[in-house]
Amino acid sequence: MKRLLEIGIETHQKEEILEQIIKYINNPTHFIHIVSLNPENMVIAQDNQEFKIALKQAQIKINDGVGILLACSILNNLKPPRITGVNLMEAIISLCHKCPIRVVLIGGETNLAKELAECYQKKYPRAQFIGIEGFRKIDQPTKIEEKTVFSIISSVRPQLIFAAFGSPAQELWFWRNKERLKGIICMGVGQGFNVIAGQVRRAPAWMRSTGLEWLYRLLTQPWRWRRQLRLITFAWLVIKQKFSHDS
Repeated sequence: MKRLLEIGIETHQKEEILEQIIKYINNPTHFIHIVSLNPENMVIAQDNQEFKIALKQAQIKINDGVGILLACSILNNLKPPRITGVNLMEAIISLCHKCPIRVVLIGGETNLAKELAECYQKKYPRAQFIGIEGFRKIDQPTKIEEKTVFSIISSVRPQLIFAAFGSPAQELWFWRNKERLKGIICMGVGQGFNVIAGQVRRAPAWMRSTGLEWLYRLLTQPWRWRRQLRLITFAWLVIKQKFSHDS
């Protein structure tokens, strides 16, 4: 497996990933973690060892971000597919057409997970959807919040959990609770609930296909500019890796 900043890069197509997920659903024996790799969280992982381990040991990694694709091309002449977290989440949930899957949605803005779960329940009546706010601060969960969330998980016994708290907090919460989440496929989706609910507009298709989604986000959400600075750090780290391997 090729590595980018010490983290393995996978080349599976979306259809192959969905086949893996169906197998996991039919044989729920251990904790399955799906993570979305992008330049921002790759940079964060360089200074957060626990987060880096969570990314490295995730069973399924998707390449969400054109920067990952460019870096792979530069370093390894590799062209992995780009699969966004939102697109994969919707593709996974569409499996509910075929089988009665139990799904828990955690996080997002107040009542958003509950409202989204209700919409999905109408669309996929054979499945079961539960939406909960979960935590005010997932990186600082209270004992009451933890007890409530795991009580619901124990009762529902979901095969899938999607959490919308942003990275790295959502991935770290899954990772730290992996023993309590055995038999469950877990995925953090950041602003995914907001995007699916139409509260956050996605970039036009042409901007997504040309790798300019980051520019659209910066123009529509200018307060994110500090986060975009990590793109510069990412580029520098990729260049360092390139020359260290070539030397």
